[in-house]
Amino acid sequence: QQDQPSDYVIGTGEHHSPEEFVQIAFDHVDLDPADFVQVDPALLRPAEVDTLLADPTKAREELGWTARTRFEELVRIMVEADLEAQERITGRRRDGPGSR
Repeated sequence: QQDQPSDYVIGTGEHHSPEEFVQIAFDHVDLDPADFVQVDPALLRPAEVDTLLADPTKAREELGWTARTRFEELVRIMVEADLEAQERITGRRRDGPGSR
């Protein structure tokens, strides 16, 4: 609890590309993204900013907050959550019939 409310940026302060995110996610499920992902240059739009990067300095200095989850682990957590949700929806287990 702080005496005065304030805004804080929560993030690692590390830069990662969308391609890196996709590669880590697909590696986690032992698939090749080239088999599933296509980039259509006609659908790309110019970036409004060159780089989006969190600066958690204020959160660290004022709150003592630091990121404990690494980027790679966060991607794996997100993939696992999606896989578990898909299992609940379909009733099919990842390691069941028809799985890879």
